[in-house]
Amino acid sequence: MFDLATIFDRPAFSLAKAEKAGLFARALSELTRHHYARCPQYKRILDVLGFDVGPTHAMGDQPYVPVRLFKDNRLLSVNHDQIVKTMTSSGTTGQSVSMIFLDKVTAGNQTKALVKIAAHIIGPKRRPMLIIDSRATLKDRALFSARGAGILGFSMLGHDVTYALDEEMRLDMSAVTAFADRHQGEPVLLFGFTFMIWEHFHKPLAASGGRLAFENGILLHGGGWKKLSQLAVTNEVFKHRMQEVCGIRRVHNYYGMVEQTGSIFMECEHGRLHCSNYSDIIVRRHSDFSICPANEPGLIQLASLLASSYPGHSILSEDTGEITGEDDCPCGRLGKTFTIHGRIKDAEIRGCSDTYGAGT
Repeated sequence: MFDLATIFDRPAFSLAKAEKAGLFARALSELTRHHYARCPQYKRILDVLGFDVGPTHAMGDQPYVPVRLFKDNRLLSVNHDQIVKTMTSSGTTGQSVSMIFLDKVTAGNQTKALVKIAAHIIGPKRRPMLIIDSRATLKDRALFSARGAGILGFSMLGHDVTYALDEEMRLDMSAVTAFADRHQGEPVLLFGFTFMIWEHFHKPLAASGGRLAFENGILLHGGGWKKLSQLAVTNEVFKHRMQEVCGIRRVHNYYGMVEQTGSIFMECEHGRLHCSNYSDIIVRRHSDFSICPANEPGLIQLASLLASSYPGHSILSEDTGEITGEDDCPCGRLGKTFTIHGRIKDAEIRGCSDTYGAGT
């Protein structure tokens, strides 16, 4: 199977178009053969499709599975005794959830990728970290929701990790102000899920008229845009309001899903979501699933080199978006850039902060 060490040794956004196309063709083809040989359900799907796993296929010709497949099936390509962590997607009451099974190798590769991607935004050094969530979210280290997994993964980027919310999800102002006092003037890191930051951090601060001094901070956040869009809160509005309550100017959204943990797509300084060396996207038309050119909206297909313990290396999501460029972002990072428009009509609400807002 493809040796990820060959790209972990490189900067996370260093593969230009031609090199990446060749690498992903080889690596994804090897992953397809790996999962075909080890996951009976995946093998049946490819057999029904008549897909030949022998040749090396370009990324656009790789088979993909719908993200909902992980809600209805327990798919894994390793023995059960090799599973060290089970990830669950969020779901409101009555909805099924995805279950993603990680062995030691896959979990380790996801962590390495996450750290290398985030380092391009926050730098190589760990920063004092304020997590805008409750410590109670981390209950079972072996069975993680998307929210808990995000907290655990991103907390590796910080030190003096402090939780801004108490167990009742109320803003713990004493803990937050103590953190701000300890690290006054320092470059701190804030992390949380978008809707929860808005609901449990921004709103209480705005209502109190308080203002925290995080001018040298960086905020990383993701998820929950469905609910915020219903409140007419755009990405730019979110950034502006966060600067109002805590002075923070560097705010970076990210896109990702539990079915491909670690393969996050980070927003750069110019507001573009970026594919890293470890992931890529294709946009497909709703009508016939043919590939859309740049700037044509469609369904997002996600490819990841990290999924070896379960067949999640090529997934058709329920999100719509469009590719905005490749190897041409003013920030200098290579790879495709894209925007997300939202969910397809009638798709289940998903995402950790959406779920919390729905009452679970």
